[in-house]
Amino acid sequence: MANRKWLKRALIASIALGIVGCASEEDTIVMAPVPVVKSEFTPSQEWSTSVGNGVGQYYSKLTPTYAYGKIFVASRDGDVVALDPESGDEIWSVDLEKDVPARLSGGINASYGQLFIGTENGEMISLDENTGEEKWRVQVDGEVLSVPETDSNLVLVHTSRGALVALDEETGNEMWTVSTEVPNLTLRGTSSPTALSGGVFWGTANGRLAAAIVERGQMIWQQPVGTPKGATEIDRLVDSDAQPLVIGGMLYTIGVNGQLVAIDLRSGAPAWKRNYSSAKDMATDGRTIYLVTDKDYIVAVDARSGTELWQNRELEYRLLTPPTIIDNKVVVGDSEGYLYWLDRRSGEFVSQQQEDDSGFAVAPLQLEDGYLVVTRDGSVEKKKIEE
Repeated sequence: MANRKWLKRALIASIALGIVGCASEEDTIVMAPVPVVKSEFTPSQEWSTSVGNGVGQYYSKLTPTYAYGKIFVASRDGDVVALDPESGDEIWSVDLEKDVPARLSGGINASYGQLFIGTENGEMISLDENTGEEKWRVQVDGEVLSVPETDSNLVLVHTSRGALVALDEETGNEMWTVSTEVPNLTLRGTSSPTALSGGVFWGTANGRLAAAIVERGQMIWQQPVGTPKGATEIDRLVDSDAQPLVIGGMLYTIGVNGQLVAIDLRSGAPAWKRNYSSAKDMATDGRTIYLVTDKDYIVAVDARSGTELWQNRELEYRLLTPPTIIDNKVVVGDSEGYLYWLDRRSGEFVSQQQEDDSGFAVAPLQLEDGYLVVTRDGSVEKKKIEE
């Protein structure tokens, strides 16, 4: 019952932020029932552990990562843990809470022999990947709500105040900042940057995809993803919070009350646009783009033409995670702890499991020999699909 009450609050909060419609539509918002799925397989559990108290009911979408032969997981209250992927044994752990609550958020980037993680307190923190020792901690302009990117010996951080900040990976010193406009009302979230071929690309709160030169932070171009429309500020939300997706020479981005846009990397010119609204990261298998809309419809789109291949509406308003690809299947989690597996070609369900009734804030993580699930209460499990 308590969890149901939280789900109702979460839905109402989503409505207030314009994720699922305007506030006047509150009475019409109904979470779809759990579908009946005949599972073609049941994954086996390899090991289970926990990390702090997870993220609880907070926004913090603390994505884990797998690098340097370790799994790195964090909790909002400051715990960061390195785990052995085979046994789940703890290799090292640190508590990043100092004089104030840590409020870790966004997720972990592993690069340059370090881990980089941000906080709602406006801090960026670097840890040694081998020991967990803190290397540096610096203040940036705004909350860090998304995973930082790394490129050219820089840590690229997108903050809630519209600043893209480049920090020196070794010292944490600020090298440059690019600022974009933030409207009075925005969604709680920011786009993780994507760095490629000397450029960095990120979505903005004012409905644009921005591009800059990594080395010096010079803006190259901005491409509209959505145009504010409607009578109220909620109707006019146009946040582009998804991380830009790169396939070949094309860049793909999506926005709330906006569009899914394919953009030529060299020119910044749009190749095609389709009317989909989302604030979640997308997934790809190299040919198809998979996305979850603001109504929690799961959609597959051909990356070359923008043609819709299929759409699954059976999980409407179940507060889904972003999609991911595991074992050649599309996978999403929901707010009641169910994991759904869909056929990539048809969008039909092929399996379903309830992992934990605290629910999912982040998608499962693909490993070399299985996958990792992390629930809102900090439960961490490695699973495997038997051949």
